[in-house]
Amino acid sequence: MFKTRLHSIPMANFHFWIGTLGIILYALPMYVAGFTQALMWKDFNPDGSLVYGNFLETVNEIIPMYWMRAIGGSMYIIGFIVMLYNVVVTVRSGSKVEDELAEAPALTRVSKRRIAGETYHTLLERKPIQLTIFATIAILIGGIVQIIPTLLVESNIPTITSVKPYTPLELEGRDLYIREGCVGCHSQMIRPFRSEVERYGEYAKAGEFVYDHPFLWGSKRTGPDLLRVGGKYSDSWHLNHMYDPQSTSSGSIMPAYQWLVLSEHDRSDVQAKMETMVKLGVPYSEEEIASAKASMDAQALQIEQNLYADPEFARSYEEEKKFAQENGEDFVEMRNREIVALIAYLQRLGTDIKVKETDQLVSENK
Repeated sequence: MFKTRLHSIPMANFHFWIGTLGIILYALPMYVAGFTQALMWKDFNPDGSLVYGNFLETVNEIIPMYWMRAIGGSMYIIGFIVMLYNVVVTVRSGSKVEDELAEAPALTRVSKRRIAGETYHTLLERKPIQLTIFATIAILIGGIVQIIPTLLVESNIPTITSVKPYTPLELEGRDLYIREGCVGCHSQMIRPFRSEVERYGEYAKAGEFVYDHPFLWGSKRTGPDLLRVGGKYSDSWHLNHMYDPQSTSSGSIMPAYQWLVLSEHDRSDVQAKMETMVKLGVPYSEEEIASAKASMDAQALQIEQNLYADPEFARSYEEEKKFAQENGEDFVEMRNREIVALIAYLQRLGTDIKVKETDQLVSENK
C-alpha cells in the first residue's frame, strides 16, 4: 500500500516474541490462581472445619499471580508500542500507491427462483433479507413460548414469607453498592456446596431475590460472598472497612472508599425509585412511599447512634464537628452521609432468612 519494506524486521520479531510471552504470563497465572484458590476454598480439616476459614488467606496466596499478570500485561503493552513505532516509521518512509485497476470475473447470474435439486434452506441462504426475517420470527416464537408462561403464572415465582422489600434507606444503599461496582468483586450467591455453606452460611434460595432489581448475584469473588454479611459485623466495622479496608482486614487488596464516609447523600429521588420498584412488582404501599424520607431519617439516625458505640469514632467525629463549627465550615451530619445508606443495605443482606427457617419455602398465589 505504501510501496516500501517494513522499517525494522528485528523490531517486528521483538514485538512478536515479547507479545507472545506477555500473553502467556498474563493468561497462565489466571488459571493457576483459579485452581489454587478453589482448592483452598474446599480444603477441610479432619474435624470438618475449613483449613482456610479466613477468605483473605486464599487471596494472599495468589497475590504472586497478580504480579505475574501485571508483568505479562506490561510486556504486551511494550510490544504494542514497539509495533506502533515500527508501523509509523514504515508508513512515513514510503509513498502511498494510487488506486490500481483490478479485474475480477463476472458473477454468474442465479435465478431468483428455486433451481433444480436445490433445497428450500439453500434457497433461503441466497436471500439474506428473507432469511433474517424468518430466523427472527422463529427465535421470537421460541422465546415467547418459554418466557411468557413464567411471567404470567405467579406460582412459578417462589416466595418466602419472611422476605420483605428493602426499606427506603436500604434501597438507596443498594444503589450506592451498584454505583461503586461492588458486584464486580463480591458475589451474593451462596451455592449449595458444603465448603460454601461452612464459609458463608445457609445457601441461597430463589425466593430471597424476588425484590432485587437487578439481581446482584455476581460472577467473581475477588472478595468474599456478601449474601449473609448482614449482622455479622458492627456498623462501626463497616464504616472503618470502607474508609480503610486494611484497618479491619489485614492483607486486604480492596481499595478504600473514603468519599462514601465524607460525602453527603442525595436522597431526593427515593420516592421515584420506590414507585419504579412498584411497577416491577415490589409491594410498596402508598403510605410507605409517602413516608419514605421520614423512614430514612429514622433508620439513619439509629445507625449514627450505633456508630457512637465506638469510642474512637465518637472522639474523631466530635472533633470534626467542633473544628467545622469553629471555622465556619459546612458540616454534614453522619446520618446524612452516603456511608450510612450503604451500611443499612449491607446489614440487611441475608437477615430475612434464618437458618432454622430455611426449609419454610412457600409458593404463594396472589
